[in-house]
Amino acid sequence: MTLEFYREYCLAKPGVTEDTPFDEDALCFRVGSKIFSICSITEFGYINLKCDPERAVELREQYDGITPGFHMNKKLWNSVSTLGNVPDQLIMELADHSYELIFASLPKKLQAEINS
Repeated sequence: MTLEFYREYCLAKPGVTEDTPFDEDALCFRVGSKIFSICSITEFGYINLKCDPERAVELREQYDGITPGFHMNKKLWNSVSTLGNVPDQLIMELADHSYELIFASLPKKLQAEINS
């Protein structure tokens, strides 16, 4: 998984924007102004992704490359390795899951605007 591939994958989703609100290295992907993914631009070693709490625990038990979210709410966020110990297909699935969780939390009017 490369940063370029991951960036294009995220930006292809409806309503997604990117910014670096914390510093010039922490790249955030948002939908409706809410963050669903954070990664480093210079050291693309892991991605922070929101996750259903029960699934988050299961994933951490199953994959060494999935750990509680670094600098995030450990119950709701995972840090997912991009260094080859988590399959790329799973990383994309988890990015989709994170996006869907955040999208579902948006007001219905905003969801409709994004989907139109």
